[in-house]
Amino acid sequence: MAEVWDPHGSLHRMLWIGGAQWAGKTTVSELLAREFGLTVYHYDYHDARGHQDRRIARRVALGEPVADPGPEQVWTERGPEEMAAETLAGFPLRFEWALDDLRALSTGRPAIAEGWGLRPELVVPLLDSARRMVVLVPTEDFRQHQIRTVPRAGALGVPVGDPARAQANRIARDRLVAEDAVRGARRLGVRVIEVDGARDAAAVTSLVAEQFAPWLGPSAQAG
Repeated sequence: MAEVWDPHGSLHRMLWIGGAQWAGKTTVSELLAREFGLTVYHYDYHDARGHQDRRIARRVALGEPVADPGPEQVWTERGPEEMAAETLAGFPLRFEWALDDLRALSTGRPAIAEGWGLRPELVVPLLDSARRMVVLVPTEDFRQHQIRTVPRAGALGVPVGDPARAQANRIARDRLVAEDAVRGARRLGVRVIEVDGARDAAAVTSLVAEQFAPWLGPSAQAG
């Protein structure tokens, strides 16, 4: 375990759910929170909103354009391989911002951090046990189910000239980013749970609770 600044001990109490888009990370973390009385840190929410000022300040410091790239540049002007590579390259810096958020917590109980930017290669150096992390990924069939049934998965929500191409790029990018998470998890001994729809959210949550049982207490171990 790497030495890391942890003024309130929150990082050493953290449980981590990483993985892919549309695998149920948020749902599982919230079900665990209700059952075991835990705090949840939603990485995606903070990354999209709370970290925007940091993102802009960094661009100013580097002399880069302040504004976010336009929708066409993000979703249609590049292929999914380039999009995935850019996403993966950006995760380490974004992870440092998440760690700053987590350091501000003071909790006597474990807490859960969940989100697709919580990559195994970034999280594992912080851990005293790889059991403190799971990676959730959808099977391809379940990914397609989510795209058909979850509105925010089935459409970008921003105007582009070629919505079909943009959505295809997004899905392919997410698949590549998910595959990278699985490779990293398996290399580092982190458990991967494939979500295929055969188990409902409660059943997947039970699997994760079993994984985290040493830190959740006797009720998780009994389950």
